[in-house]
Amino acid sequence: MEYQGQELEAFDKAKIFQKYIFFKIKKYFKNGIFEVGAGLGSFSKEYINDYRDIHLSDLDTQNFEILKKKFLGKKVKISQEKIQDTELKYNTIVYLNVLEHIKEDTKEINDAESKLNPGGYIVILVPAHQSLYSKFDKAVGHCKRYDIDYFKNINNNRLKIKKLIYLDMFGYFLYFLNKIFFKEEEYPSTFKIMIWDKIFIPITILLDFLSFYKFGKNILCVYEKI
Repeated sequence: MEYQGQELEAFDKAKIFQKYIFFKIKKYFKNGIFEVGAGLGSFSKEYINDYRDIHLSDLDTQNFEILKKKFLGKKVKISQEKIQDTELKYNTIVYLNVLEHIKEDTKEINDAESKLNPGGYIVILVPAHQSLYSKFDKAVGHCKRYDIDYFKNINNNRLKIKKLIYLDMFGYFLYFLNKIFFKEEEYPSTFKIMIWDKIFIPITILLDFLSFYKFGKNILCVYEKI
């Protein structure tokens, strides 16, 4: 499960989007966090000073080295472990734009559940709508895009859904137009990412609220272990 540096560097500029996502998930964070596929630490920096017993992991060696430098001096474990490798149990396990890179995604969720304390949460953000699958998705190693039913149909009676919503309604239409008019583009430019983040994310925050989170470019799912 390796990540494309160009993709991560571009999305690292999306500061407003990162804060928006963390605002939607922060109530599910507790001390004892394992973030799978932490990448460049773009989301990690939103919470790393507020919790204890944090474990950031990324299989990609370059990302691993970047994480070590970025969070040097912080009381945080940084490794290249998979969730299956850890002997500890956690209160929050996080997959932010990661699950779509894993072929055996259902097994991954069930393995994460086995490493979760009762009352703990698995927090997942993924791209939505397979119809949007593009050259970009393929280039960055996305196995697929998701729909709501996938998360409803996870067969694990120890997990219950606490939150299951769409996010980034405006982003859906931008992504669709980009797929049509820039279909040969493998990576969105940093300029496009910054325009999306600074102009359209503030609009989509309002649209998401007004649409009751029923449609969007991404799916946010939170499971609780019972």
